[in-house]
Parts: sequence; C-alpha cells; structure tokens
Amino acid sequence: MATLLHTPIDEIAKIRDALRATFKSGVTRPVAWRKHQLYQLARMAQNEAEAFCDALAKDLSKPRVEVMAAEVGPVVERALKSAEQLEEWARPECPEVPGWQKGWKPTLLKAPKGTVLIISPWNYPVILTFQPLIGAIAAGCCAVVKPSEAVPHFSQLIAELLPKYLDPSAYRIVNGAVPEGAQLLDLQWDHIFYTGNGRVARIVAAAAVKHLTPLSLELGGKSPVIVDAAYDMDLAAKRILWGKCNNAGQICVAPDYILVPRTKQDELVRGFEKAYKAFFPDGALGDKVTGVMEGRKDAARKRIEPTVVKDVKDSDSLMEEEIFGPVLAIIPVDDLEEAIAFINARPHPLVLYVFTEDPVAKEKIINETQSGGIVFNDTFQHLAVGELPFSGIGESGYGYQFMKYTYDTFTHLRSSIDMPKEAEPFLQMRYPPHGAEAAQALAGAAYLPIPPSSPPSGRL
Repeated sequence: MATLLHTPIDEIAKIRDALRATFKSGVTRPVAWRKHQLYQLARMAQNEAEAFCDALAKDLSKPRVEVMAAEVGPVVERALKSAEQLEEWARPECPEVPGWQKGWKPTLLKAPKGTVLIISPWNYPVILTFQPLIGAIAAGCCAVVKPSEAVPHFSQLIAELLPKYLDPSAYRIVNGAVPEGAQLLDLQWDHIFYTGNGRVARIVAAAAVKHLTPLSLELGGKSPVIVDAAYDMDLAAKRILWGKCNNAGQICVAPDYILVPRTKQDELVRGFEKAYKAFFPDGALGDKVTGVMEGRKDAARKRIEPTVVKDVKDSDSLMEEEIFGPVLAIIPVDDLEEAIAFINARPHPLVLYVFTEDPVAKEKIINETQSGGIVFNDTFQHLAVGELPFSGIGESGYGYQFMKYTYDTFTHLRSSIDMPKEAEPFLQMRYPPHGAEAAQALAGAAYLPIPPSSPPSGRL
C-alpha cells in the first residue's frame, strides 16, 4: 500500500482562499490561458500514461489496455477537443428578440462560476477526476480536486504531477480521507461536482445547501436491461457481458439486472456461456471452466469470475442495491408491460439498456420510463460519445457532463442588456404618473389573443 500524504487540515481553507484570490485576479479568464491549461492537461495524461498505468495496476490491478483505452485516451481526446472548441463555447450569444428590443443589445455572457470543488471516486480515477476538471478549466474556474483515498498510488501521483503541468495558483490537489473531506465540505464553493454513491452524495448535498452551493451529483444505481423476445439472444448476451465485464462491473453504468421473457431465459443464458468462453478461453480466473454461473472466487488474488444468476426474485438480496461487480441477475417476465412496471417501481436508473428492433416497443419504453440515458442494442458504448450529455435523474444523480456540457456546468449564463440613450422617448411611458393610454400600452401583453384549443381524449 502506498503512503498517501494527507493535506494538513489547517492548510485546506488557505488553499481555497488562495485559489479564490487567483480567480478574482482574472488570471483564468483569457481563453488563450484556458486553452494552454487544457493542452497541458492533455500533455500530462499523454506523457505520464505509463505512470498512470503503473499506479492503477498497484491500486486496482487494472489492465493496461483498460487504462489506456477508457481512462488516459478519453482525457487526452476531450481536453484537446475542448481546447479546439473553446472559443466557440465562450463566445457571447445574442438571442433573437422582437425588433423593438434589438437596440438594447440583449446578450448572454459566459461567465466562470468561480472556485469549485471536484470530488472523484476510485473506480475510474483518471477519467472521473480529469473529466470534470476539463470543464472547470474550459469555463475559467479555479478548482480543488479531492481524489479518492482508496486509490493511494494514483492520488499521490497526481498530487506530484499536477503542479508540474497546470498552474498551481489555480488548480490544487487535496488528499486525505473523511476528515479532509469534511473540512472541504465545510467551506463555501461556487460549485461542487461529486462522483460516487448515493449515501455520500446526501452528505455532500447537505453540506452544499448550507451555503446554497450549486451541485452536480454523478451517482449510479441499478441500471436495467430489457431484452425483447424477438432479439438475437446470442448477440444480446455478447454485448451485455462485454458491458458488465468492463472494470469488473465496477462502473456506474454497468448492466445490473436483465428483464427477459420467461421463454427466452435459457436461450439467453446459453448465449452468455458462448460469449464467456469466447472472451475468456482460459477462464476469467485463468483456468478453463464449462459455464458462467459457478460464481467462483480467488480470495488470495481478490478475483471473482463473471457470474450469471437466473430466476432472480424481486425479494432477492441481489436486488437490494447496486451490485457493482461482475454478477448479473436475470429476472424472467411475462411481457414488456411487466418489465416496464418493474423498472418504474424502482428509483430512476442512470441508464436503461434495451435490446429490440421493434420501433413500437422503443417508443413505448421511451414514453413510459425515466432514466438518465437510454441505450438501444448495446451497453456501455454511449460513454464514447462526448457530444451527448451524461447525467442521472433522481436517485441516479443530476447535472450534465461531457465536453460542452461539462463546460456549461461550470459556467454562469450572465444576461445583459445595454440600453441606448436614444431609447428614452420609447421608454417615457414607463415613468409615472401613468395615464390611461400608457397603462394600456404597458399591460398590452395581458390582452394578447389566445388561439382556440381542445384537449386530447376530452381531458382538461
């Protein structure tokens, strides 16, 4: 276990105050400065890739290919894309307004929120630490980053690397555990971005409300899979198992349980067996096996093989909370209506996976369920689309991220008008006393004609 050097408690408020002073100085506002910091972050991810791979191998035994493909690569790509598009994002916008208001120059100014706090988790520490930081940098904010103490090699590494690449007067790492986290949450921030579980999210939210601090919560929950009886069971099993095996199922968007027609459950299980043998010809634990439901473990190496459990009941312990591991529960249902009712009886998931080619079924599921996102005929891969917003809803979190959406999270839309002197004759009627003609003109919107309409199905 690495020795993680905790930030002294009495230094934390001073760090926040120093960053706040930097923000007030205006250092972070020029777009050129922000772009340079984004390029520096990309350089850090690229130049120190082997150090990140080594740290995550020690902390999580994470394979190098997963670190490069799912952590380092996206940081480099999204930092570069954010830098390239930043001038467009930051450009003031002039909304379309009635002709008589055009002279006021109505404008949306893109203002950084200020000094922000980013709290990241252990399971994907590179991307889930730097993805929100990319947005904070792009927006022109200063930021304190609190990585997880559960990945000490990684957290110590970025404490040493960050000041070598980014401006340390604007971006700082605070390391530690509960005491350091509590001290951070006791301070006032201009935005808090937390990624983790619902239990800690409630603590973060309670702390934020004391200062009326805006908050982003990227959580998780039990993301269900619906499999249509007409869909190719082998292909569904292959894509679901691949999504479940990413990071050993320790990711917020992992498929958690499957709702499949009773008559298709055994066929789907056979599909999992085929996919398992194709993915792991020597077995996930390094020795050949005949199936995927044994649930075998290697306690010495802290390993568990991908496991499928069929005929799971609503009351089963597997359905109590997010599994967050390589175990898939299969719940047989009679029809699509039962599957939708099962999902709707639970907190809104972060993502809903649906395997169907039926456009009517797709439309029905879209209209009759709620989830942070919805993915048809695949799992996990939606995370690769940086141009789509990523967010939960309800228990799975709130607040958008990815590329411009992360920029928007840390940006305040500052509304502005600039009233010309020449508008004074037009404005004269607003000043008291108000005669009948002025009063009629000022209240004109109250008398606008409303077109006729009628409710569908005779409802109000």
